[in-house]
Amino acid sequence: MNRGFYSVQLILQNIRQLVTVAARGAFAKSGHAMRDLGVLDDATVLIEDGIIRWVGASSDFHEPSIADATMLDCSELAALPGFVDSHTHLLFAGSREDEFAMRVEGRSYQEIADAGGGILSTVNATRAASKKELKKLGRQRLDDMLKLGTTTVEIKSGYGLTQDDEIKMLEAINELAEEHYSTVVATFLGAHALPPEFAGNADGYVAVLCQRLLPYIAKRKLAAFCDAFCETKYFTVAQTETLFRAALAAGLKLKRHADQLTQIGASKLGASFHATSIDHLEKIDSDAMEAIREAGSIATVLPGVSFFLNYGYPPARQMIDSGLPIAIATNFNPGSCMSFSMPMMMTIACTHMGLTPEEALAAATVNGAAALNLSHRIGSIEVGKEADIILYRIPHYRHLAYHFGVNHVETIIKRGVILEF
Repeated sequence: MNRGFYSVQLILQNIRQLVTVAARGAFAKSGHAMRDLGVLDDATVLIEDGIIRWVGASSDFHEPSIADATMLDCSELAALPGFVDSHTHLLFAGSREDEFAMRVEGRSYQEIADAGGGILSTVNATRAASKKELKKLGRQRLDDMLKLGTTTVEIKSGYGLTQDDEIKMLEAINELAEEHYSTVVATFLGAHALPPEFAGNADGYVAVLCQRLLPYIAKRKLAAFCDAFCETKYFTVAQTETLFRAALAAGLKLKRHADQLTQIGASKLGASFHATSIDHLEKIDSDAMEAIREAGSIATVLPGVSFFLNYGYPPARQMIDSGLPIAIATNFNPGSCMSFSMPMMMTIACTHMGLTPEEALAAATVNGAAALNLSHRIGSIEVGKEADIILYRIPHYRHLAYHFGVNHVETIIKRGVILEF
């Protein structure tokens, strides 16, 4: 990726269709508001020093007199906020296409893990990779995500599962955050799986995470969030509670893998801690939905996982109708969703989960930003926010979910910079 073209002042003129997804001061969109996308025809956006300064009808715009202003004619284009992928496992080494073939033949996710595959096979490959190698892999994936319109990405650790390897991953994520145009948010997921070194001793492993890793991570500011895979055969509710208390004490915010394979109370625990987001939720029940709504957490659904593993989808339609703010993310990882295409996630959400194209777009932008505590900065095209704008050669914003499997991106603008590939 080249660094792209920067202008102090950038004017997007005569935009055929501008989809602002305006939050209008709200932290996230919920209920019927998820269908209100703030669409304008023949619109103009003024960007100065990477920040959106004016949005409105082209007929109301008065051009300022700045000598080096750049004008971009968007009369054949639709403009939308950059996607916010708020749940990924982007940083890993190795590949697991053999497991994909096993699943096609009828083996379950858990059966593959019990046979020595699953997360631990990626752990072995990631441990063997150097930080330099992991950064090279991560940089290429971030480039490819940008090309598909994703401008902000959360990246979890969790494929190291030793102190040195988890730190290696977090350092790589933070260096990518400094070096790449994408906004990158780091999450510590040391409690992703039980490492072989602690077989049969999950309590001992959690103690190491709490007493050694979390204080070090917090001191060096290597992660914004702490996450845990609270699930049968992984980490119990009690173990996760211990970890979350230590994470909060260290100053980290919380995210939560919950209710993916079984209902053991994981989402309710996340709600009790007011986790920023509670993710997966394939097995969520109505009581947990109410707990999440009252806690003010974002319910993040991962359509690609259910599609890729061929199992039940979260009841997203029920969640939205109950007033829960929903975010959509890819969960990009080598085992359960080998895709980082946010438009594809929108298509699956519409065809298999009952979301409207409007709800899917809000979930993939401003609500994804809320799932990272960033909706005050990104996720919508509003005055005062960072200019993360994607220009598409499409006739209507609904075309993104409708015409799937094709990259419709024409131009990528990140913090006011027109990126070039």
